[in-house]
Amino acid sequence: MSEEPESVSVTVPEVRGVTPDRLLHSGGSDHPSAEDLVLASGRDLTPANLKWAEGRIAAEGRSAMDKRLP
Repeated sequence: MSEEPESVSVTVPEVRGVTPDRLLHSGGSDHPSAEDLVLASGRDLTPANLKWAEGRIAAEGRSAMDKRLP
């Protein structure tokens, strides 16, 4: 039988030059492009889909993107 404890606490040294997690996240753009909307909706980048996306953005603004993202 071992005399070592079941769990061992180890301190992790601070790593310099690593970006903190709180700085890695950002919100979406206030002005999504037609390409962004096409990709968010799972469609291929075709002229017809880009035209569709331009129409959705013109009609719905930012909410066009919000409606298609989880």
